[in-house]
Amino acid sequence: MHVVPLPALADNYIWLLHDEAGQAIVVDPGEAAPVEAALKQRGLTLRAILLTHHHHDHIGGVDALLARHTVPVYAPHDERIGPATHRVGDGDVVTLAQPSARFDVLAVPGHTTSHIAYVGEGVLLCGDTLFSMGCGRLFEGTPAQMLASLDRLAALPANLLVCCAHEYTAANGRFAHTIEPDNAALAARQREVAALREHARPTLPVPLAIEQATNPFLRTDSDAVIAWGLRHGVTGDRVARFAALRADKDVFRG
Repeated sequence: MHVVPLPALADNYIWLLHDEAGQAIVVDPGEAAPVEAALKQRGLTLRAILLTHHHHDHIGGVDALLARHTVPVYAPHDERIGPATHRVGDGDVVTLAQPSARFDVLAVPGHTTSHIAYVGEGVLLCGDTLFSMGCGRLFEGTPAQMLASLDRLAALPANLLVCCAHEYTAANGRFAHTIEPDNAALAARQREVAALREHARPTLPVPLAIEQATNPFLRTDSDAVIAWGLRHGVTGDRVARFAALRADKDVFRG
């Protein structure tokens, strides 16, 4: 399966997955034009749409795509996503014939209460729950929910390619460096990201193993993040530490 990030809107990525026979899946199409252009350029046939949550920058292009392609739309149980044809939730499996693909559905609330992720074919399609070296804002969920969701993603196979939905990596890396300034893996990832962005290349997808080594939101129990919490007066449990970390990121302007 080929995995292609399609830049969209200000800083979104729409994920295009396709096989050698030209059968394609699109994930979180916030607008239709980049999808249509990629399908035409690559000679692909759209077969399915997967959605992770209801925000407009993830579903805004669905109606326009459906006007030209008769395909199923898989989405969480959330009435705010009108075009869905198949509602899926935690523990469900999405199985497609063209392209031949299988995805496990995971509930990952926090950014929104109904957010889901899809895991399969070597990729983790995580929407706005997990970013490279960061995580999504808590618009609807609680810190406990988001931490549980991130714990769940962090426990997945380390060789999965993380396909998140925004190019936030450089800024996230600068924040992560304030938490773990002595993390050699983080420094290496920052150098890689700087080189990619210098040439306007995507920093994604990224192996989950790299996120496990560099992302402070997946490292809440690491010695460095615990020490950061103590320096900032966080003496409570790991949820309190995560909440303080997320609150610090919310105001970070580095």
